[in-house]
Amino acid sequence: MDLGLNSWVCLLAQADDSAVIIPAIWWIAPVSSVLALGFAVFFYRKMMESSEGNDTMKEIAQHVREGAMAYLRRQYVVVTVVFLVLLAILAMLAKAEIQNPFVPIAFLSGGFFSGLCGFIGMRTATNASARTAQGCSEGLNRGLQVAFRSGAVMGLVVVGFGLLDICIWYWILAKVVYTSEHMANGWEMWGLTLVPAGTSAV
Repeated sequence: MDLGLNSWVCLLAQADDSAVIIPAIWWIAPVSSVLALGFAVFFYRKMMESSEGNDTMKEIAQHVREGAMAYLRRQYVVVTVVFLVLLAILAMLAKAEIQNPFVPIAFLSGGFFSGLCGFIGMRTATNASARTAQGCSEGLNRGLQVAFRSGAVMGLVVVGFGLLDICIWYWILAKVVYTSEHMANGWEMWGLTLVPAGTSAV
């Protein structure tokens, strides 16, 4: 039987009357997310230690950074408008009890981490461009090291923040929302029924 995250949390809550039991294996996920972010910081610092080249290369790289960040700011303006419209729709659906009330908040946190990853990725890429060119002038291996380190940063922050966001939500649902008391008696907040009384996993 295919159960959603809320259903699995409910099953865990029913296993213990005092608190939700989170399996020990669950900690692999948050630890992995922290490790991913830690390696992202490590690779970024190693990349930034590389030489950016001569003055001409530094000047060109600075212009590239300024143009890229201007482009990213413009992109964020457009994306924010679409994001807020979708957030409003999800909030209205939650208010009408058509959608789970936690979906708009989870959408908000996911959007924040997504935007943060975009900023980090753009900053890393623009900082790596001249350094990669300078590395290639010193040798192919050196250039590839800088390029792969900068590329790894984006992948690691996407995986790290994405997994961390999911872990945080899982912990909130398991430890704060779907407690035995809330499942038995219900839980309301801000005029919304967050957990209906008598909630079960099936």
